[in-house]
Amino acid sequence: MAETKYIFVTGGVVSSLGKGIISSSIGKLLQARGYNITIQKFDPYINIDPGTLNPYEHGECYVTVDGMETDLDLGHYERFTGIHTTKANSLTTGRIYKAVIDKERRGDYLGKTIQVIPHITDEIKRNVKLLGQKYHYDFVITEIGGTVGDIESTPFLEAIRQLKWELGKQACCVHLTYVPYLKAAQELKTKPTQHSVKELQSIGIQPDILVLRTEKHLNDGVLKKVASFCNVDFDCVIQSEDLPSIYEVPVNMQNQGLDTAILKKMGMTIGEKPSLGPWKSFLERRKNATEEVHIGLVGKYDLQDAYKSIRESLSQAGTYNDYKTVLTYINSEKLTEENVGERLAGQDGIVICPGFGQRGIEGKIIAAHYCRTHNVPTFGICLGMQMMVIEFARNVLGYDDANSTEIDEKTEHNVIDIMEEQKNITNMGGTMRLGAYECVLKQGSRALSIYNQTNIQERHRHRYEFNSDYEQQFEKAGMDCVGKNPESGLVEIVEIPGLKWYIGTQFHPEYQSTVLKPHPLFVNFVKTAIENINK
Repeated sequence: MAETKYIFVTGGVVSSLGKGIISSSIGKLLQARGYNITIQKFDPYINIDPGTLNPYEHGECYVTVDGMETDLDLGHYERFTGIHTTKANSLTTGRIYKAVIDKERRGDYLGKTIQVIPHITDEIKRNVKLLGQKYHYDFVITEIGGTVGDIESTPFLEAIRQLKWELGKQACCVHLTYVPYLKAAQELKTKPTQHSVKELQSIGIQPDILVLRTEKHLNDGVLKKVASFCNVDFDCVIQSEDLPSIYEVPVNMQNQGLDTAILKKMGMTIGEKPSLGPWKSFLERRKNATEEVHIGLVGKYDLQDAYKSIRESLSQAGTYNDYKTVLTYINSEKLTEENVGERLAGQDGIVICPGFGQRGIEGKIIAAHYCRTHNVPTFGICLGMQMMVIEFARNVLGYDDANSTEIDEKTEHNVIDIMEEQKNITNMGGTMRLGAYECVLKQGSRALSIYNQTNIQERHRHRYEFNSDYEQQFEKAGMDCVGKNPESGLVEIVEIPGLKWYIGTQFHPEYQSTVLKPHPLFVNFVKTAIENINK
C-alpha cells in the first residue's frame, strides 16, 4: 500500500483569495486521476467551531454528516468532489489547544512544561496525519486558514515546516498569493507575492507551487519573474484569473498543469490527462443556459456567504433545468403586509431561509402567507419551514398567537417547540441536533415523488421542532406532515398538496447538493419555478 501524500495549501498577501476553491480543485483533479482523496481545513481562530459565530463574521456554518459545525469551505470540498466530510476534516486553534489541555489535565505530559513547540505543533501534526493513517487516503489536502504573517497562523505553519522536513517528497506546499493590477500605472505588481513568499521562507517553508490570483492575464514574463524571485520552477507558477463561475476553476487549473506539477514534485507518474467529461458537460449546460429563472431569498442576512450552500444548490438546480438562476436577496426585517407584494414581485419562486433568533421573523411569516395565498412556489428550510407552520396556524387554524417557544416562551399555541433533549442544555456550542438523521416519506406525497425513495437521510442543525400535538389539526386543514424521523416521530417535511410547490423541511438539504449530484428538492423546486414563469 502506497504511503499517503500530503498537500498543504497556504495563502498570502490578503485573505479571501479562494484557498478553499483551489483546495477543492486540486482534490477534484487528483480524484479524476483515480486517487482517493480528502480535504481538511485548519482555522486559526480560538473558537472550538463556527457554530456560535455570527454569519457576518464567518459566513455560513456548514454541517458534516457526523454533526460537526464547520467552516463553509467544507461545503466547497463536498460540492466539488462528492466526498463526505467529518469532524476530522475541520480543526480550529481552539480544538487543538483544548485537546492539549485535556491531555495535560489527564496527566499525559506528567512532569513536562506544556509549550507551543513541541506540544501544540505535535497535536497539529497528529491531526494532519490522522486521516491518512486511519483511512489510507492517497492524498490528504490541508488548507490553512488565514494569511501568512498572521500571528495566530504561526503554530500551523511551524507544524507544516516540520512535516515537510519529516515527509520529504511525500509533502508539497501550494501557496496562493495575489498579483494586484494598479490601474493608475497600468501595471501588474509582483512585489506583494515576493514578500509573501519571503515571509513563508523566513518560517522555513519553501513553497513548491505558486498559484497567482489575478484580475488580469499574466504573461510569461511576469510568471518567469515570479519563478525567478521566489525559487519556484517556471512550470510550477500557475495563474488563477477571475472566472465567471467557481466551477470553471478546476478546468482552468488542469489546463495550466496544476495537478501535473503536484505529481511531478512528489515523484509520481503523470499518466494521461483526465477528460473531466461530466464536469465539462455541467459547465457546457451552464454556459448554454441563457434564459433566467428568478428566485427570491427571504432572510435577515444581507451577505451572500450566509446562505452559501443554498445559493450554490439553487444555481446547480438551474443548470440542470437548463436555466440561469438569478437570486435576489429580500430582507425579511423590511417586509410588511403593505409592501410584501411589491418586494416579492418578479420572483418565480421564493426560498424562506434558515436562521436563529427573533430578528426578521415576522417578515418571514408575512412572506409565507403571501406565497401560500398567491400560490407562489415556496421552499422553507429549517427556520423557514417553522415560519410556514406558524403562518398556517395563525391564518388557517385561527390561532392568532401561534408561535415558536424560541420567539415567545409564553405562547399558548406553541406549534414549534423546543426538542425534548434540548431542554436542559446550557452550553450553546455544538449542542443542537446536528448531523445526518433518517427520514421516512409518506406514500402519495409530493416529497416521495421528488426523492423517488421512501427512506432518506438528511443533515440537521436546530433546537426547535414541529409540535406533534398539533399534527392532526394541520393535516385536517390541508398541511400534510409527509416526512418523519422513524425513531422520534419528529416531523421533518410539511407540504400543501393543492399548491404548485409549497414544501418546508426541518433539515438542510443544501448540505448534500453537489455539482454532479444536485439535490432533487432543489432541482424540482426550480423546475416548478420555471413552469411558473409563463403562467
